[in-house]
Amino acid sequence: MGRTPNATAESPPSDLAALSFEQALGELEAIVRELESGKGALEASVAAYQRGAALKRHCEAKLAEAEQKIQAIVDGPAGPSLRDVE
Repeated sequence: MGRTPNATAESPPSDLAALSFEQALGELEAIVRELESGKGALEASVAAYQRGAALKRHCEAKLAEAEQKIQAIVDGPAGPSLRDVE
């Protein structure tokens, strides 16, 4: 992948915040294909795995955010309406 993430599980790489769900998922899929090929060097594979783990957490957070927005839609007497998300 060429990138060596230097973030921990608690602090994701700063570039992740700028990625959409689709971008992060695409990158994660590429990392999975790369790791499954088994052709990378050990150090590069570990770095790719770390990046993949961070991307997975980012995707999960984006999905949770979307789920909150969807759950904010409730059926009212006049049809679907929005309520405040806490």
